[in-house]
Amino acid sequence: MKILHSADWHLDTPFTGHTGKALATLRQAQLALPGQIAELCKTEGCDLLLLSGDLFDGAHSADSLRRVMQALEEAAVPVFISPGNHDFCHPDSPYLTAIWPENVHIFTKPVIESIPLPDLDCRVYGAGYQSMDCGALLEHFHTEGPEACHIAVLHGDPTQLNAPYCPITQAQVAASGLTYLALGHIHKAGQFLAENTLCGWPGCPMGRGNDECGEKGVYLVDTDEKALRFIPLDTPRFFDLQTEVTTTPAEAVRAVLPAMGNADFYRVTLTGEWEAFDAGAISFPDFPNLTIRDHTQPPVDLWGCIGEDTLEGNFFHMLHDALEQDAETAILAAKISRKILDGQEVVLP
Repeated sequence: MKILHSADWHLDTPFTGHTGKALATLRQAQLALPGQIAELCKTEGCDLLLLSGDLFDGAHSADSLRRVMQALEEAAVPVFISPGNHDFCHPDSPYLTAIWPENVHIFTKPVIESIPLPDLDCRVYGAGYQSMDCGALLEHFHTEGPEACHIAVLHGDPTQLNAPYCPITQAQVAASGLTYLALGHIHKAGQFLAENTLCGWPGCPMGRGNDECGEKGVYLVDTDEKALRFIPLDTPRFFDLQTEVTTTPAEAVRAVLPAMGNADFYRVTLTGEWEAFDAGAISFPDFPNLTIRDHTQPPVDLWGCIGEDTLEGNFFHMLHDALEQDAETAILAAKISRKILDGQEVVLP
């Protein structure tokens, strides 16, 4: 059986800090996610679509809800949703008030329930948040029924034992009897195998800022092979880069950017020593969503204290004398020493 597993769409994210064309680009790309994922579900010939919560970032717009409903209906396979901490089932939640397509089942209670799918010889388990937090739903859980395949969809945290968002342990997974556990909540993809149970979380399908960098997508699950294939989506990507200025600030930025321009979102932090400059004046038209941060320090006169009758003066005089034997090491030692004396953070090469 083939399953498409996605989570953490966070529709209607405000994208704080972005304006104009950049904001419009991000909003448009995010609104396209439901249709993109539904189309992928059909293209890959999937039998199920699992959505592990946080489809909405909080309050939802009528447009985003309409797009989600339309896309899930067009997926034309059983869809199972496990609401999370951002889209939990409060009284006004669309999970409780809207009329969803017949192929969509939403788990709305904070206790694991199951739905048998006789045509697929499968049983699907799930639960949904009713508040911002949720207990350890998988604790003491074990599968039931004669089906060959047992799938669970939950919004849970497999990385922190004391997390307030349905903490999941490998021991719980191993004892569950599940074929596959589809998790959401963690925005970076990951997986593990515990006994005979495969557990995975695909991360968010589109980054929303510089803390969610790189390739984002969904998982294609093969229950027969107990294997996951990560499928990246064609969405705007974020990159957080850092480089030291050694020639000019503009050349340092150009050196870390791709050879070909694109509309992805790059943040480049410049470090090292350089005279004051206007970071906002550096522009590359082929990278319209580029942000540059100046974290450089003014050049320091390493040898200015030589001649002073102090411990510092004598120490730097000794380093200066060592230039003839090993200039590179002496200069490096002087720079590190100067930073320490000035109370700056030192990162060793």
